[in-house]
Amino acid sequence: MTFQEEFTYETRPARVVFRPGAAVTATPGEAARLGLRRLLVVCGRRGEPVARTVADALGDSCVGVHAEARMHVPVEDAERAVAAVRAAGADGCVAVGGGSAIGLGKAVALRTGLPLIAVPSTYSGSEMTPVWGLTEHGTKRTGRDPVVQPRSVVYDPRLTLSLPLSLTVTSGVNALAHAVEALYAPDASPLVSVMAEEGVRAMTEALPRLAAAPDDLDARGRALYAAWLCGACLGATTMGLHHKVCHVLGGGYGLPHAETHTVVLPYALAFNAPAAPRALTVLRRAVGADDVPRALWELSGRLGAPRSLAELGLAEGDVVPAADRIAGEPYANPRPVTADGVRSVLRAAYRGGPPEPADGAAE
Repeated sequence: MTFQEEFTYETRPARVVFRPGAAVTATPGEAARLGLRRLLVVCGRRGEPVARTVADALGDSCVGVHAEARMHVPVEDAERAVAAVRAAGADGCVAVGGGSAIGLGKAVALRTGLPLIAVPSTYSGSEMTPVWGLTEHGTKRTGRDPVVQPRSVVYDPRLTLSLPLSLTVTSGVNALAHAVEALYAPDASPLVSVMAEEGVRAMTEALPRLAAAPDDLDARGRALYAAWLCGACLGATTMGLHHKVCHVLGGGYGLPHAETHTVVLPYALAFNAPAAPRALTVLRRAVGADDVPRALWELSGRLGAPRSLAELGLAEGDVVPAADRIAGEPYANPRPVTADGVRSVLRAAYRGGPPEPADGAAE
């Protein structure tokens, strides 16, 4: 690359501990380092057993386990979690689990200003961003606030061993989507490009290994490392068409988060490819293929992931109204977003066939 371009890159304070067993062995020390003595652990129902092992490790510093995290963070869930924090007199939160648990922890941080420690058990990457999301009346709102950025992130590859293979795959492709979109964001930078390329390469190498051997701890560690990089890319850049599509489909139509990202990624990338040649150059190196959208679509298929919005439960009659809603929201994207353009993306994603190359000129 040349340095004739202009860019801005802002680092965000976050401490990372990465090692097998760290959820139990490192989390208490991270809480002590932050001066926290009354911590509420938040998690989802599926992840409650793991969260309770973290709570036990915290000992007297844990004032309870709040196991009510759900996808897309409904606003009523956030209100209950804030009430639980206040009732317990907590001085901080530990979020244990995937994007739903960390999202609930962020909602608490947003409304109370309390520090958050994240202990991820999936590859969502949310722990590395200052992005929050809340869903109310069928609409998912997102925003950025440094107060929701976890103060400490504890990565423990062993926590992901219990992650079902289906969720391992879709969670990993969700992480890929963060890096892909960061490469063509308006605030992309050389450092983001380096992190994105390494993150995509590491994740696309780790996922086939995990499909063959889900208990491969080394591959689990590599996928978690990739999720860290991809999440950091998302945290440093502005979201575009891909994430807006997924937010509308998740918040408005109840589609599952990671699976929706997995289905939409090849089609959103194919749409934006003509306007993002530099991003495609990086991605071709990372995945080792010339047709990156098709390579990602084929990867999902080989790993048994869903490849159509129809599989996820979207009704065909919802395609046009969803597209109109997405097109009506302003956001940055390398290719101008029109209602017809979004409809073409959603129709292709609804059918789930191989992504077709987009027109060579930006609209």
